[in-house]
Amino acid sequence: MNLPNQLSLLRILLTPVFVFLLFMDSGIARLLSFAVFSLASMTDWYDGYIARKTGKVTITGQFLDPLADKILVSSSLICFSVMNYFPAWMVLVIVTRDLFMTGFRSYAILKGRPVKTNRFARWKTFIQVIAIYFIFLYHLLVHSRLGVSIPPWLSWIPGYNLIFMMMYFVTLLTVFSGIVYLWENRRSLSYFLLAIRRALLPSDTGMP
Repeated sequence: MNLPNQLSLLRILLTPVFVFLLFMDSGIARLLSFAVFSLASMTDWYDGYIARKTGKVTITGQFLDPLADKILVSSSLICFSVMNYFPAWMVLVIVTRDLFMTGFRSYAILKGRPVKTNRFARWKTFIQVIAIYFIFLYHLLVHSRLGVSIPPWLSWIPGYNLIFMMMYFVTLLTVFSGIVYLWENRRSLSYFLLAIRRALLPSDTGMP
C-alpha cells in the first residue's frame, strides 16, 4: 500500500462524504461537497503522477486507481441524475459500460495479459469530469443559498437544454470508446468472456 495506492483509497473514501454533503439542505454543505469532490479529483492526477515518477506501478494500483475513478465519477453522475439534470438511462449506459470495463481490465491484469488504452478512453474520462464540474458549478450557483445573485446568463443552460446535450455527447463517447477499447483488446476479451461462461456454467466441461 504505497502512496499512490493510498491516494486511490482516499478517493474512494471521500466519495460518500461528498455525496452526503451534496444532498444536505445547506449552501455551505454544497460548497463543502464541491471542495471534497475537487480534492478527490486531484488525488487521481497526483497518484498517477507519483506512480509514473517513482516507478511504483503495482498490480494493486492498476486495479485500485481505475476502480476509484469509476466510483467517484459514477456516484457523481447518479447524484445529478437523481436531481433530474439528465435522464437515468444515460447513467445506466455509462455505469454499465464502466463496470464491465473495470471487470475486464482487472481480469486481464490478474492474468498478466496486456491491455491497450486508446485515446478515446482517455478523452472520455476527461470529458466526463469536465461535464460533472460544469453541472456541479451550475448547481452551486442556482442552489447555493448564500445570498449570491444568480447571473442572468444561467437561464441559457436550461433554456437551450445544454446539460442534456452535453451528457448525450458524453454517453455516445463513452459507448464509442468502449467499443474501440474492446476491439483493440479482443483477444483478451475472448478469454474474459470464456471465464465468465465457465463461472456461470461450471459443469460444462466440453468447452474449448
